[in-house]
Amino acid sequence: MIAPAGALVAPAPAFAVDYLTAEQAQQILFPEADAFETRDLALDAALRQRLRARLGSLPRERWQLRLARRAGRVLGAVAVDDVVGKFERITYAVGIGAEGAVRGVEILSYRESHGHEVRLPAWRRQFVGKTASSPLRLGEDVANISGATLSCQHVTDGVRRIVAVVDGLRGTGALP
Repeated sequence: MIAPAGALVAPAPAFAVDYLTAEQAQQILFPEADAFETRDLALDAALRQRLRARLGSLPRERWQLRLARRAGRVLGAVAVDDVVGKFERITYAVGIGAEGAVRGVEILSYRESHGHEVRLPAWRRQFVGKTASSPLRLGEDVANISGATLSCQHVTDGVRRIVAVVDGLRGTGALP
């Protein structure tokens, strides 16, 4: 028996996996926090232009940050963002301490069929301690994973963007 023509070009199965919610990620990134405050912040035109010069691209205008607090004191912020891996979106969260250093990166959802290795703890640990003055460049201070190059590149670019945005917002007084 001959298979129908449609069977020969059937679409590939979906590979989307949701690992964490934003709320779970914020607890992982700031386990000592006793409260989180969500802030919707807009980047003014001047800050967006400074970020464009720094990043090479214009970041979106609006950002939502979750401020982690303990006994009222701000411990840092968590930003959730998306990047495109090769074809599909990767949703991730970045925790940045009050001093401006990355505390961690968590992959919330991964929708690609390949490159899921960006979720490996050893790869994500490379970002810990990085600041706005760090290069945050794949192959420079962040190692690549063979077979996951686009996912590695885009998550690295996304972390660099978030670190720069949070640093820029601190400079405007929008963040404590």
